[in-house]
Order: sequence, then C-alpha cells, then structure tokens
Amino acid sequence: MSAAPRPTARGRSRAAAGAGFKARARGLVLCVIDALAPGPLNEALALGVTPTLAQVIERGFHTNACVAPFPSVTPVCAASIATGHSPAQHGVPAMCWFDRDRDSYVEYGSSLSAARRVGITRQLTDTVYNLNRSHLSPAIETIFERLDDAGARTACTTYLIFRGRHRHEPRRDDLLTKLAAPLMRHAVLGPRELFYADIFASRPLPCSSLLGMPGVRDRHAACVAEHLLAEELCDFLLLSLPDNDWHSHRGGPQAQIRSLAAADARLAAVMAAAGGIERFLERYALIVMGDHAQTEVLRTIDLFKAFASHRPRRPGRPGEGRERLAICPSQRAAMLYALPGPPAASTLRSLAARALALEGVELACHLDAGDSGDEPEAVIVGARSGPLRIRPGARWVDARGAGWEIAGDRRALALELSGGRVRSPQHPDALGRIWAALECERAGDVLLSAAPGYEFLDIGGQAHPGGGSHGSLRAEDSLTALIACGLRRRPQEREQWAVSDVAELVCAHFGV
Repeated sequence: MSAAPRPTARGRSRAAAGAGFKARARGLVLCVIDALAPGPLNEALALGVTPTLAQVIERGFHTNACVAPFPSVTPVCAASIATGHSPAQHGVPAMCWFDRDRDSYVEYGSSLSAARRVGITRQLTDTVYNLNRSHLSPAIETIFERLDDAGARTACTTYLIFRGRHRHEPRRDDLLTKLAAPLMRHAVLGPRELFYADIFASRPLPCSSLLGMPGVRDRHAACVAEHLLAEELCDFLLLSLPDNDWHSHRGGPQAQIRSLAAADARLAAVMAAAGGIERFLERYALIVMGDHAQTEVLRTIDLFKAFASHRPRRPGRPGEGRERLAICPSQRAAMLYALPGPPAASTLRSLAARALALEGVELACHLDAGDSGDEPEAVIVGARSGPLRIRPGARWVDARGAGWEIAGDRRALALELSGGRVRSPQHPDALGRIWAALECERAGDVLLSAAPGYEFLDIGGQAHPGGGSHGSLRAEDSLTALIACGLRRRPQEREQWAVSDVAELVCAHFGV
C-alpha cells in the first residue's frame, strides 16, 4: 500500500492556516454519474427504480438543463466540472487531439483499438499523469486544490481530473499493482484521500476495481466511499460512478434505465454507511450530476478514408514530413489540424467544405482572423446552410448572459433571435460553447459536430453503432441533470446551467 499522502509545501502552509476548518460540521459529496441523460433519468424516476435519487430530488433542487462544454466528451467535461472553467481556460480540448509540440496524437481512451494505435504506454501516461500534470492548465486551480488550501479533508474515487496538493505514490502490494508497476512508476498530486483504480490508494481498504475494469468501477467507488464516510475521514468527496456511460455506449440510452437503478443502489449503500439517508443528509450536502448525456448511434463516419488525399498523419507512426492533416475523432465530435500550420483562411474553408460534404457531418466551425487588425470571428457552417459568423459583443444576449455579435445564416445553429435575446434549443449555449472550444490553444483548426444518429470512427476504427454516444453540440448529447440537496446556499433558478457552474457551488458551500 502507498505511504500516507504528503502535502506539498504550499499545501502544508495553507492547511495550517485552515486548521480550524469551519465547514467540517457539514461536508459535501459530489456524485458524478457519467452520461446521466435527462430522458432516461425521468423514465427511471417514473418507474420507481431510482428511489434514492427520487428522495433527494423531493428534498432539494433539480434541473435537466445543465449543459456540457463542446466537445461533450468526458475529459473535457471532467476538466470543466473540477475547475469551473471552459476549455479555453482549462486547456483540455477533446478525447483525442494532436499535440503539435510533441508532434503526436493524444488519446485518453476512446477504445482499446485507439489505445493500441497510439501505444498503450503512451495512452496510460497521458491519461493518468499528463492530463493532470501538464494538459490541464497550471494557471487555474481544481476544486481539490482550492479546498486543500483551505484545510478541508478532500477525497476522490477514480476520476480523470484529481489534481490536489497531496503526494501519492503508486501501490506495489499485490499482483495487479505489481503487474502495472512498469507503466505506473511515478507519484501524483491529488486530494488528501485518493483512490484511482487500484493504482493509487491513500490508505488500505478492502476495495478492488480490477485496475479500473468497466462494470466494476462503480462497485469500487461505492466501497471506498462507504469506508470514508463511515469513519468520517473527509469533508469533501468526489464520488465518480462511470459505469452508466459504459452501459449506454453498449446498449444505447435506454440501457441507462438499468444502469441508473444500479447507480442509485450504490448511492443508497454509501448513505447507509453514513447512517442512512436522514443521518447522511444531516452530515453531508449532496450534489448529483452528469457530465454529458448520450444519444443513439446508427451509422459511422470514417474521416481517415474521406481525407485520404490529404495524406493524414497516422497515429502511432513517426511523421514523414509529407502529411497535410491530423485527424482527431472524439466520438460524435472531431477536430482537423492542418499540418504543419497555422493554416490560411482558404485552407480552413476547404477543410470545412470537404467535411460537410460527408454524410453525417452536421456542423463545421473554425476561427477567422479576417483582415489584419480585425477582431477574430468564429465561423459556423451547416451541411444545409451558409456561414454564420459570431464574436463576443453586446447586440444579442444568450441564455447564460453573454453578449454576441451575429451575422450570416442563422440556420446553421437554428438560432432564434428576438428582443435582443438569442436562443438555440437544438444546440444549447451554442455560441459560448463553440467560442470556448475554438479558443482552446490545443484545439484543432476545424471542429466538427455530427448529425443525429452518426458517430466518427475513432483512430482505432471503432465506434458504437447500435449503442449510444456523445460529443456533438446537439442537446441530446449535451444536456444533463443537476440535483442538489443541503447546500449552504440553495442554487438559484437559471435559464441555462452548465457543468462548469458546479465548482463554485462546491466552494461556496465551504465558504472558499
């Protein structure tokens, strides 16, 4: 088992200042159910198979209008949840992206085939280490870092973003962790209590995830949470229940009825370990949320085949200097990087037009700096529309209160303009999400969003036809549920919530 976590020098000084942490009388559990989709949740509630969530909703706040960033894929969403920022600030652009500095693909685990293409060692190093250490911007703080600095006792089960102030060494005490030792050799900085698969564990607990095996991860997370809460070892716990996403990918969104029932049972077991729901809610506030949703997939799009004439850079192979394009599919979103870059405006228009000619590509987005000295604009083109141009301004105000200048073909996003307000029910918070995605320094030159029923084949040639997926700008991929009970300040009604809003709910609860 790893040694007890050691705070960094900064963490020690801040923790000492917060030794009398006032919120310890009432903690907070943030439960993230991956791919929690409003439709299946409503059906599960109506069927009575999620009684724990029903009780929490009855006592607290509930909205089904909480929007994910774009692309609506787990690494981007997890970074927004854990930091309270958009991709433009936190720097995580997609599930798969091209690192121009390293001249290679980054892939966080779309499929085993995709991991093999980039190399298993490289994929694990990027996901476990580099995602938190270098891909996530060091200029912003996670909720774990903010609460660690305030003296809170933080904890996290397996979650992509876990950066905190405490040092954790990898485990080496059983057969599984010894097998992983050649790949997982380095310490990480995380919350005070970190349980990441079986690789990192801040204290010995009888909980195993079989190194993060899908279908076992929720059981491991609940086991850890039961022990932490029964012994009152944390003030803040991020409880990640990711298996709902796995079941939905395999069986489609309707498979969530059963997997949400299972997640509800896990949450009930965690509450039981704290003395039952009444005792739990006396000791802890609770936030339950998704990171994105999922929608049905019927057909696939092969971007490598479609752009073969551009000599695309092949994952896992050294560059030859002749490639003109890097292709990065992220389920129902994708990014195109012109090589070597930066591309001319005509190149961006050509790539967007080529992509939109493909069956199943609904939108193509890119930045346009215009003539020298002009402010940059985002250009959005639909498969059946002309270009729409947007930039921050004051003319039109969206559902989150941001202002925009808008020109061109509003059909691209089915925009509704009236009384100085702009709305896009098909693509919620479309303007802000597109702008933040394009402003991310690691984003591709052209961003693509798939039409309903379509998914891009990943770099290993895999997708989920017959199942479900997510990533696009559309509402069915992007809107998830947010449930809160017992917070120091009850959430106020908003026209449009975002998953990035939750970090401030957490910190405000603790007075941070």
